[in-house]
Amino acid sequence: MKKVCILLAYMAAFVYGDTGKALFEAKCASCHLSTKPTTEQMKTLVAPAIMGVMRHVKEAYPTHKEATEFIVDYSQEPSREKAICLSDKIARFGLMPSLKGQVSPEELRQIADYLFVNFPPENFRGMGRSKGL
Repeated sequence: MKKVCILLAYMAAFVYGDTGKALFEAKCASCHLSTKPTTEQMKTLVAPAIMGVMRHVKEAYPTHKEATEFIVDYSQEPSREKAICLSDKIARFGLMPSLKGQVSPEELRQIADYLFVNFPPENFRGMGRSKGL
């Protein structure tokens, strides 16, 4: 059963992959970088880079389904109680603004599928601790 669920998740990611990436770039990338920020970019960031966000998402919600449900829910109704970022990130960036009415739940699912499959990069160890990023 677990293998079937994994296969279905990756099939969905394949189908939605390009759409999820395009949606992420259109609706999320203005705040969340998809690469490790440079020293210069660190000065102007308005949100954590997505690789770090997804590391925390996968730690808290390790399955594709759980992570997707969290991303859809949190993106529409963010709160301190639901937040999985480190407290220093919330202090620096504040809570993410709600995307309710701006991004549909289906679009959020497609974005979440793309993010779950592609982030963080395999060798990511966190800011300043990863090789090659």
